[in-house]
Amino acid sequence: MAESNRSDHTSRQLRMLSQALDSGRLGPVRRLINTLSPAEIGHLLESLPPGKREVVWGLVEPEDDGEVLLHVGDEVREALIADMDPDELVAAVEDLDIDDLADLVDDLPEQVTEEILRSMDRENRDRLEQVLSYPEDTAGRLMNPDLVTVRADVTVDVVLRYLRLRGELPEHTDHLYVVSRRRQYLGRVSLAALVTHEPSTPINELIDDEQPAIPVDMDAVQVANLFSDRDWLSAPVVDGNNILLGRITIDDVVDIIREQAEHQAMASAGLDEEEDLFSPVWRAMRRRLLWLTINLGTAFLAASVVGQFQDTIDQLVALAVLMPIVAGMGGNAGTQVLALMVRGIALRQVGMHNVVVLLWKEVRLALLNGVVLGSLLGVVVLLWFGKPMLSLVIGMAMTANMLFAALAGVLIPLTLKRAGFDPALASSIFLTTVTDVLGFFTFLGLATLLLI
Repeated sequence: MAESNRSDHTSRQLRMLSQALDSGRLGPVRRLINTLSPAEIGHLLESLPPGKREVVWGLVEPEDDGEVLLHVGDEVREALIADMDPDELVAAVEDLDIDDLADLVDDLPEQVTEEILRSMDRENRDRLEQVLSYPEDTAGRLMNPDLVTVRADVTVDVVLRYLRLRGELPEHTDHLYVVSRRRQYLGRVSLAALVTHEPSTPINELIDDEQPAIPVDMDAVQVANLFSDRDWLSAPVVDGNNILLGRITIDDVVDIIREQAEHQAMASAGLDEEEDLFSPVWRAMRRRLLWLTINLGTAFLAASVVGQFQDTIDQLVALAVLMPIVAGMGGNAGTQVLALMVRGIALRQVGMHNVVVLLWKEVRLALLNGVVLGSLLGVVVLLWFGKPMLSLVIGMAMTANMLFAALAGVLIPLTLKRAGFDPALASSIFLTTVTDVLGFFTFLGLATLLLI
């Protein structure tokens, strides 16, 4: 229900924005934009065609430009950055947090990057260079080095006076991190504990050392899984010597989870989740053509199987009518299994340790569904064509192809994952090939043996 309400709200915003743009009155557009968060503005920009997008982008408050750039896809961001002059870009991103700035650096012109580095103080420049030194999609690239550390041998009163002296805390600060003299991570102290204990209480009595620190080289998806499984709001990041380097907060993890969901949804169709909805036709064509060409090749493979049974089809035209049913139902059943497998692999729920049990479950389920649907289809074919043997053949073929689909749905993504390929990107094309080729072969082969 909440998701539906958000969707309706976004639709209303888009409709109001489009109406205001069409009327040529920019005042209402500016007022609407000023009521939105940077993330909402980014979503609206991605939902607008290029002409209207340029107008809206020009009305965004300059202090929000950097945050908005963080909330649009790579292709849209590239287009927005191309329309900004270097001074605008420097002003837009120079006040971003270090981890957010690291996300944008690769997309900025070299001249702008150099200007940003020159404008930063030595400490923040070193922090940015440290974050950029780690590979993408790791905890090191995800972390923010801006955090508050305290020593274990001081009291609550000392820490509170230190915080008042600082005047402000980094965003999303829920804990302070306790470190040794060598900056090794010892544990954390919640802000709630600081304000509810006596000023004379030693910090070492309040340390929570149950939360493990995240290794700096941990994969970003694993980080997201940890946050999801353990309901963390933030977590410390350490190197191999347990030296505290930074922290990861829930807002960054939500971005990872959303990107993973978008990747699975888009990759299954051979698309890039960063593609602009309104990208130029020629650019979109180049991206999609390879995938469609591969599918064309697999279609020829299925056609060649059908061609081997041309004489059989000539003698019994009903086979041509019924062939798509067998292949289509197999494809649908395989897609269900494939969706579960890709999701399970992404969440680290599926692996070689449980594949046999999972495979046995899907085989039994496929056989049961195959028998039920095959029997139902057999009855329909009997009433339609009045041929009992044809009814038997299609029922057997349906059951067999449902079994093939289940085997393919389980084994294809696992095999691709083991070979180092993305299961979400490549699995569906192989699944379609298996269900089409084996579905046609089984149906026409049985028809040749039993009917001709």
